[in-house]
Order: sequence, then C-alpha cells, then structure tokens
Amino acid sequence: MSKQIGILPRIVTVTAAGAFVASWSSGFVIPAFATTEVSPLTLLVWRFVPLAILLVGLVAISGAGRGTSIRDLGVQATIGLFAQFGYCIAVYGAVAAGIATGTVALIDAVQPLVVAVLAGPVLGLRVRGSQWVGLGIGAIGVLLVVRSQFGSSPAAPVAYVLPVLAMVCLIVGTLLQRRHAVSGPVLLTLAVHVSVAAALFLVIAMSTGTLTPPASGSFWIAVALTAVFPTLAAYGLYWWLLRRIGVTALQALLFLIAPVTSLAGALLLDEPLTLETVLGYLLCGAGVAVVLAVESSAQRADAAVGQRER
Repeated sequence: MSKQIGILPRIVTVTAAGAFVASWSSGFVIPAFATTEVSPLTLLVWRFVPLAILLVGLVAISGAGRGTSIRDLGVQATIGLFAQFGYCIAVYGAVAAGIATGTVALIDAVQPLVVAVLAGPVLGLRVRGSQWVGLGIGAIGVLLVVRSQFGSSPAAPVAYVLPVLAMVCLIVGTLLQRRHAVSGPVLLTLAVHVSVAAALFLVIAMSTGTLTPPASGSFWIAVALTAVFPTLAAYGLYWWLLRRIGVTALQALLFLIAPVTSLAGALLLDEPLTLETVLGYLLCGAGVAVVLAVESSAQRADAAVGQRER
C-alpha cells in the first residue's frame, strides 16, 4: 500500500508533509485575494503558461524525459487533465463565486474517504479497519472546522457543485497515477501536467476574451505565488509523497488542509474561527495520526516478514 517509508529519514518525510499541507492550502487562499477584480481564467492562464515553458525547458536541458514512452506521456497527460486543469478551474471558480476558502477545502478533504472506498476495487489495496477509524475521525474534524461557514457565503447553491467537481478530478488523477504505475522524474510529471493545463487555459482564455492581464503589480505577485506554491511545491510534493508513503497515508494528510486553510482564512479573510473550529483541528490531527501510525506499523511488519523470508 505504501513504499519506502522506512528508508527515508523521518525528518525528511515530516518536513515534506508539512510543506505539502502549507503549500496546498495556499492554493485556496491566494485566489481569494487575486480573483476579486480579475477573472479566474486570467490568473490561471498566466499562472500556467510561463511555468509550462520553464518546465519544458528544464526537461529538455536535464534530459528528464529521456527514455519515456509515448504511452507514459499519454497517461501523464490524462492525469494532468484531471489533477491540474479540472481541479484548478473548479477550485478557482468556487472561490471566485464567493464560497469560503474553508468550505472549498472541506469538500476537497472528503476525497480521502472516497479514495479509501475505491482503493480496494480499483487499486487492489486493503484499507485496515483502524485506518477507517482514523479517516472517520478526520472527517468529523473537518466538518467541525468549517461547519460555521455553511450558509454564510454569498455564493449561489449551484456553485457548490464546483468544489465537488474539483474533488472528483483530483481523485481520478490520483487513481490513474496509482493504477497505471507511471514512473519517471517528478520534473517530467510536473512538466506534462502543467503543459496540458496551460494549453487548455490558453485556448479558453483566448476564446472568452480573458487573456489580457491587468497592469497591477499585485496581479503579478499573485501569479508568482500561485506558480511557486500551489503548483510547483504542492503538486511536486503530492506526487513525490504518493510514491513514498502510499495513497492512504497521503490522502490522510489532506485532512489537515481544511484546518490550515480555515486558520489562514480567519487571519487574512475574517472567516469565522470558534472553539468548535479548534476542536475540529484536534480531531483532524488525531485522525491523521491514527492512519499514519497504522501505515508505519504495517510497513515495519512487512519489512520484518521480508527479512525472515530471506
């Protein structure tokens, strides 16, 4: 179910997990500021197109794509269609529609339970009963964190379909990555995913008249921030951690994104922060701890069995 968690230094894994949660959370908060006076498509196209050019250039220079088959490139392009294009356009649309960042993160955080349900039939993996308990505790925590935000948003009810669509897109991308076992450098993975998203955003922006960026410096700061943190850092760490600690443990980490996003929303966007929210934080942390502890224990047991068989 997971790989190499006992090989990697513990400090590297913990640091990478923390950086992943923080950078992914920024992908909800930054658009809340940046899309108040500009179309989400404008921000998205300028976030992705220059970055795609940079990444393709780095792949060419480094030779990261050497030996990669057309099949693998096709699979990665399909994953990018869901995990980058579909996910980002839905999240940005939801935030621009007025849905609170914590609420978007909440709906997004439901995906670990969905992935856990699908892990058996789709990936042939076994999710242990204690991991289900951890995932359930985390889900309750996420609900508590952002429950106060429901009903306080100016967004139309139909807009809540967008964060659900974002969740579905990332689930599809994650399951495709695991089922097809596509290997290769993270640099190549990012380059393909970002290029697919950039091409689609460019076509849509040109056809809708949203390509021209504003002249304000704040827009370009937002472009730089979204390129570095939610794209390079968050997605790079997502695929890196997926290969190292496994799908169940990584999905459990996603529970922490809603509390972190809600805290940032309270500090930066005046979104509600109550005692109920703090309790939700604690439950989220407990749920993640249970899942990761079981995952680590299972890996140690598997390693011990492997040594005895030798």
